[in-house]
Amino acid sequence: MTTAAPPPADPGATPTTARALAPDLARGGMLLLIALANVHVYVFGHPLGLRSYPADLGGVDALVAAVQLLLVDGRAYPLFGFLFGYGIVQLSRRRDSPATAVRIARRRGWWMLLIGAVHGVLLWPGDIVGAYGLLAVLLAGALVAGRPARLRVLVVTGLVFTALFGMVSVLPPPGATDALLPSMTTADPVAALVIRTVEWGGIGLLANAVTVFAAVPLGAWVARRGVLDAPAQHRRLLLRAAAIGLPVAVLGGVPLALMVTGPWAEPSLGAIVAAGALHTVSGYAGGLGYAALFGLLAIRLTGRRPGPLSGALAASGQRSLSCYLAQSVAFVALLPAWTLGLGAGAHLWQTALVAVGTWAVILLVAAWSAGAGLRGPAELLLRRLTYGPRRVTGVARPAGSR
Repeated sequence: MTTAAPPPADPGATPTTARALAPDLARGGMLLLIALANVHVYVFGHPLGLRSYPADLGGVDALVAAVQLLLVDGRAYPLFGFLFGYGIVQLSRRRDSPATAVRIARRRGWWMLLIGAVHGVLLWPGDIVGAYGLLAVLLAGALVAGRPARLRVLVVTGLVFTALFGMVSVLPPPGATDALLPSMTTADPVAALVIRTVEWGGIGLLANAVTVFAAVPLGAWVARRGVLDAPAQHRRLLLRAAAIGLPVAVLGGVPLALMVTGPWAEPSLGAIVAAGALHTVSGYAGGLGYAALFGLLAIRLTGRRPGPLSGALAASGQRSLSCYLAQSVAFVALLPAWTLGLGAGAHLWQTALVAVGTWAVILLVAAWSAGAGLRGPAELLLRRLTYGPRRVTGVARPAGSR
């Protein structure tokens, strides 16, 4: 009597040495945009206006707000979502069947939803990890094995919902308020925890999922073509995407930037909601443009030894979940009323410096971790939860290291 051969072991997570460079570069750069996009929400003590920016902007703060609205706000998270969808397809290529890939993508999504819940409740109710986990659970079948036409339908549908959300989210918060998130102004840590639970579960999770819904299948559709896996083969496409996407994002952000910073005084309600929709949808073009830029950078680095900055960007991208969570730890330690409260009355230029400084420090830590052969702790946890303890592998140390 013969026994059936055991099923082949799942290959687990992609080894660091086998990862495509361009997506990791993009993730590392994206983390700076994420830091800048998030940090101004920690500010309180100013009356809020459109898109939850302070209504009393002036001087350097107005300049910072304009730059963020043109290049960062609504442009960072589409890039993040694009790379997440791209990564799901990369994950599926290492599986022996689409059904196995869908099952693993959904399992990973459930664990991301849990990690996002913990992050949202304890630190940052604007968490995006749980939103991506929710989308992975809902869309795994389409992302892994759906026909290209189905992915395109999801992208178009998502853009419609994104535009509608942009029309609503651009409006000032109802009532006289000095913070988008009440938990930021709450000095009692326990009360702030309760409020964050409501903010994340009642608003943050679904709002973020709607905002990036189109980006995830778009990333999967592009991944099917292997654009960032072999960027040199798609150089002309990447050049066009960068040359078109970034200007479209800037032009699409101009009307709202003029409204927020003052030159367009007292716009009509119709103009405001139209500017909100245009700003949000054009952010997708910006996300694609940024991804294309990092693809072009990867072409230049092919066959070369990475420099300090590009190597650090790649290391940060390989640890993007850990770096993203570390940003929240730093911001929470400094800015909300229930910690040091430095966000009270802070200027946008000050918090922008906090964001850049935080990103730079985390970048250095990621580079050191890569040199020491250490993975990010959040990546280790997620891989262990998704694949099991035997599927967690270390990072190969550079030649000559001890």
